[in-house]
Amino acid sequence: MPSGDEYAAPPERTDAAAGRRPFAICREDDAVPALLAGAVAALGNFDGVHRGHRALIEAVRREAGTHPAAVLTFEPHPRAFFAPDQPMFRLTGPRAKEIVFARLGLDGLIVRRFDRVLAGTSARDFVEGCLRDDLGLSGVVIGHDFHFGRGREGSPGVLADLCAQAGLGCRIVPAVSAEPGDAPISSSAIRAALAAGDVARANALLGYRWFVLAQVRHGDKRGRTLGYPTANLALDACGLAHGIYAVRVRLPDGSLHDGVASYGRRPTFDDGAPLLEVHLFDFSSDLYGQEVAVELLAYLRGEERFSSAETLVAQMDVDSARARAAIGMDRAPSMLG
Repeated sequence: MPSGDEYAAPPERTDAAAGRRPFAICREDDAVPALLAGAVAALGNFDGVHRGHRALIEAVRREAGTHPAAVLTFEPHPRAFFAPDQPMFRLTGPRAKEIVFARLGLDGLIVRRFDRVLAGTSARDFVEGCLRDDLGLSGVVIGHDFHFGRGREGSPGVLADLCAQAGLGCRIVPAVSAEPGDAPISSSAIRAALAAGDVARANALLGYRWFVLAQVRHGDKRGRTLGYPTANLALDACGLAHGIYAVRVRLPDGSLHDGVASYGRRPTFDDGAPLLEVHLFDFSSDLYGQEVAVELLAYLRGEERFSSAETLVAQMDVDSARARAAIGMDRAPSMLG
């Protein structure tokens, strides 16, 4: 189980009830709204928005002063742009990032398209043309390993020099480790933990429960005949370990529901494409076509092939009881409410 400061205080809400200005989202080619004029922005891809990224966000809030505090990120992920044929396990897609950033005390999020033009932009033109002239930023915050510009020619030191010449503030944040002497927290380490079914470690490195967003699709309705109706979700290029999980789900109406989920190929029946199949406790409404958010609280066991449907149902009863117990014990912060 996590110990020490592995879990920070619950994220701060940024809605009107909390006394802050509304959270603004500026997507791709949209003009920067007045709410974000002169913002200080953290720069990066922020896959996972983990505890290392949180250090940048906390620094932005400190550095911003009376200016808006924002994040500047890019879509698609540069790795997906340069290697579109290579599947990439993304911890947080665009919609998930919006949810997380809105909970972290920021004033807004600026998203810019990563395309051939941006990839070919020199480091100087990125600072003077994009950051200063196009976006009107007053300052930036970056991580110790941030690189940018054509051929990744810009290092943190180069960015600091170019920002000084352009009249922008620049703060470089050192690496963050889970424990003294550990390697810096990284998205790669979190992906590896999820691939191993180590939900506790992944959530500890994130600082909150990892979650996915997806639309409920029609399945073969087999769960109903077994007494365990499920909401079926297809996850793109997901590297999560196949197995059974304790989960909590947020529905479009904002309500939260506990449940148990299976991620895998259903070896007892069809060995099909991987699906996340979520059974909500004490719930019977139709969710088809709705986007739901599912956060993982605990890994219960690996995926197995059973000799009969009856044997599978008996195990599902055990899994449900274990999931309820794990949910009752979990204290990790949630980004879903």
